[in-house]
Amino acid sequence: MLSSAVIVAQDASLLRPPKGAQVAIVVFQDLQCPKCRTDALLEEQAAKTHKIPLVLHDFPLPMHNWSFNAAVLARYFDTQGKDLGNDFRDYIFQHQPEITPDNLRGFAQKFATEHKVDLPFVVDPQGKLAGLVNADKALGQKVGIQHTPTIYVVSSRNPSRPFVEVTDDKQLFQLIEAMQTE
Repeated sequence: MLSSAVIVAQDASLLRPPKGAQVAIVVFQDLQCPKCRTDALLEEQAAKTHKIPLVLHDFPLPMHNWSFNAAVLARYFDTQGKDLGNDFRDYIFQHQPEITPDNLRGFAQKFATEHKVDLPFVVDPQGKLAGLVNADKALGQKVGIQHTPTIYVVSSRNPSRPFVEVTDDKQLFQLIEAMQTE
């Protein structure tokens, strides 16, 4: 993991809090990744507890056969209403063990129906949403992401330490608190 820290250190601006925030959690995730599923609740809880943004980036891994399409669907739901994309991501994580490439669309349709949103037959006709997913993946590759989830606590408070990778889930809250007090 040292390699990702070295690459990011060359351009720390790649990982920074959103405008108006001093500290944030940045996560590169794959919707088919079992560890991403288990960590998602912890990440949300940490963001709420510390009142900081949670920034999610798609990083679908090649070995997962439906994660890219799920990420595109999540991007579609992002366009349909505030928090709807994140609600869809949570829904996918909740049903992850049951999902296959053949039934992913059915899960998306059920979610859309429950949330009174139309799900068009072709969700991304111009490929714009797929482009956003690919842009996130390219960012992840640029900063040296090797696995999912990859979780960073990022800060604008200390230019000499703009980010810390969370390598132990049990340390997430402590790392946030340390970054907030620097």
